[in-house]
Amino acid sequence: MWLLVTIAVFFVSRWIARKLNSPFANPLLISIGLIIPALMLLKVPYETYELDNLWVNYMLQPAVVALAYPLYEQLPQIRANWKIIMLACGVGSVLSMLTTGIIAALMNVDIALIAALMGKSVTTPIAMEVANNLGGEPAIAAIMVLLVGVFGAIVAYPIYNMLNITHPIARGLTMGNVSHALGTATCAEKDQKDAAFSSLALVVCGVITSVLAPSLFAFVLWFVH
Repeated sequence: MWLLVTIAVFFVSRWIARKLNSPFANPLLISIGLIIPALMLLKVPYETYELDNLWVNYMLQPAVVALAYPLYEQLPQIRANWKIIMLACGVGSVLSMLTTGIIAALMNVDIALIAALMGKSVTTPIAMEVANNLGGEPAIAAIMVLLVGVFGAIVAYPIYNMLNITHPIARGLTMGNVSHALGTATCAEKDQKDAAFSSLALVVCGVITSVLAPSLFAFVLWFVH
């Protein structure tokens, strides 16, 4: 039953988003706003909802793999600009972790929470694993990834338009760098070239974050103590 409800809500959310044509009318936000109240009103446990939607979870894996197609189409551009791509992803990943960790530490946030926040700008599985390895709570990491992704999906293109940022490398790399899969999905709806570079940044930043997170986490703790 809940699988059918999820599919129906998906199409309704997409229809509402197209009709409103607003960055704030994000299909994910609309879906959350429809499904969570329904589950609470009918007192349906999350475990029941999750079990009914296992098929959707299985389809996420080939959906992520499908993002490689626009990446393949832009291989000449990627080869020609690999230096700026690596620089942007490296600097973006490091600054994302350092600024988050240092600000949280200066606000006397618990160390376990800082650990959960370090990987907020990468895709959920990587962020949860990073949090777990650093001694943080993976569930909090997953929530932060969702919030960051939704925020980027909402505000990124209005900011691009306001600042007249039109190059697909600039738009794609920043989106994938900060807003991971959710931002990449938004890029796919706007421009396939943006989506290609966002997919690339999503992967590269995930690798960089996984490798550097322990060292940067130790640096943050040393810096504030």
